[in-house]
Amino acid sequence: MSLPSTVLITGMGAVSAAGIGIPATLKAFQRPRREPAPVTRFESLLTFPVFEVENLPAPPELKKMRTYALALTAVSEALEQTGLSNLKGRRVGIALGTTVASQLNDLEFYNAWRSNYAAPMEAVDRFLSGNLAAFIAKELGVNGSAITVVNACSSGADAIGAALGWLQSGLCDMAIAGGADELNRIPLCGFNALGVASAEACRPFDKNRSGLNLGEGAGVMVLETEPSAAARGAESNLLLAGYGSAVDAYHLTAPHPEGRGLRRAIAQALTTANVRDDEIAFINTHGTSTLENDKVEGSTLADLFGNTPMLSTKGYTGHTLGAAGGLEAVFTALGLREGWIPASAGFETPDEETGVIPVREKTKVHGACALSTSLAFGGSNAALVIKYRK
Repeated sequence: MSLPSTVLITGMGAVSAAGIGIPATLKAFQRPRREPAPVTRFESLLTFPVFEVENLPAPPELKKMRTYALALTAVSEALEQTGLSNLKGRRVGIALGTTVASQLNDLEFYNAWRSNYAAPMEAVDRFLSGNLAAFIAKELGVNGSAITVVNACSSGADAIGAALGWLQSGLCDMAIAGGADELNRIPLCGFNALGVASAEACRPFDKNRSGLNLGEGAGVMVLETEPSAAARGAESNLLLAGYGSAVDAYHLTAPHPEGRGLRRAIAQALTTANVRDDEIAFINTHGTSTLENDKVEGSTLADLFGNTPMLSTKGYTGHTLGAAGGLEAVFTALGLREGWIPASAGFETPDEETGVIPVREKTKVHGACALSTSLAFGGSNAALVIKYRK
């Protein structure tokens, strides 16, 4: 039996501060308005601006599992685009990245334990149920391969890469992949302690950038082998063509100064996609607006791709941690499909150290291939290549 080589993107869903759903997101991208504000989801003495999702449709039972509500909203939109009302009888895998849902939902448990040496079972159950992929699989009634990827800021991209591997090796015919994360006290306090949280709206790659803004959201793709799509009469011009992952292990939180891991991840993604660097129409960067990340990522991309158009979408969404790779993969696919990319919100003043000048206005896309990059703590790097087939 020959294994499938072409993997289609047959559905996409996106939830972030830029909008709930893809139509709202594209509308927000038309005008780079940035309105981060102090967090309202929980009490905090820290007043750093964040990007919250407003008016999230969440069932009552998910109000204390906000990451699940974010993920379910994006998954529902993506599945609606596929035209499938249910997945019964189909070989479906679930690969989702997160950090908060499976690591940081235990504050109530520990607060109660430290105070009373006992904790309410609701907090214990929530802590033990922090498996995002298992939750979505149960909600959809599927029992194929399922994995929750927890790899800091590359989690969503790595989950998509894992799903691509499943499909190409024949483990499933369809996969739901991406990432989701909610705003949480621990990252807010943690990035403050690291000194990289900004007191103003973030400015990716700008000379005067002062740090990141946290955000929340979910970005999900429905990936499908071409034979599976053809069997149900579905078509798509969007392809997930390549994935690369590499770890430079240079520092706990900072990337290698020469971008060694990022270079290897990009080279692997281009090779698996059978795409040359000069075929990349644009790059959706990780672009966190922190001093070191932007300097290393920018100089590496400038060296590899020269003046290829690039942008960061974090000026619209904030840094959504485990959701970032999923959201940005969706945004990259939308750029190819729509034929344009938005202005890199917040950029004004070029920085010689970064070596790049992201697009400053809505820009037409010329070409059929695009790259999305993700850089994570621990020196983890991920890259995805997406194609548009006319």
